Amino acid sequence: MSTTARTKAFEFRLDIRSGVPVYRQIIDQVMGGIASGTLAGGDQLPTVRQVAVDLSINPNTVMRAYRELEIRGVLDTQQGTGTFISHQKVERDEVEQQRQLNQLVGEFVARAGSAGFTVEDLLERLHDVQTEVGKNR
Repeated sequence: MSTTARTKAFEFRLDIRSGVPVYRQIIDQVMGGIASGTLAGGDQLPTVRQVAVDLSINPNTVMRAYRELEIRGVLDTQQGTGTFISHQKVERDEVEQQRQLNQLVGEFVARAGSAGFTVEDLLERLHDVQTEVGKNR
C-alpha cells in the first residue's frame, strides 16, 4: 500500500461523549494507527488546518496533539513539507499503557451497558474468548 493510499484512508474521528479530551483522542488515534499498521513510518498526516476543519475544532488543539507526539518521537514535522510518522520505534511506558487500557475498558463497559449487558456478561464472554484463543495456540 502506498503512503498516499494509507494517508487518505486514515481519518481522525471524535467521540464527544467519551469524556476524553480531543487532543488525547487525536494522540490515541495516531498511536492506534501505528499499532494496527494503518500508519507506518514516512506516512504523512493531514495538516493541522485540515484536521481542525474536518473535525470543526480549534487548530491549537490539533497542534497540541501533534506537538506531544513529536516530543515522544512519534512524529517528525518538516517545515514547509508536512508532518510525518517517524521511522523510529516508539516504546510506550507502563503509565501510558495503563491509562490507555483503563480508557478502553471504561468505553467498553459503558457501550456494553448502554446495550443492556452487565459486567458479568462481559466477563463471561471475555473468558470464552480467552479459552478460544488458548485452543488456537
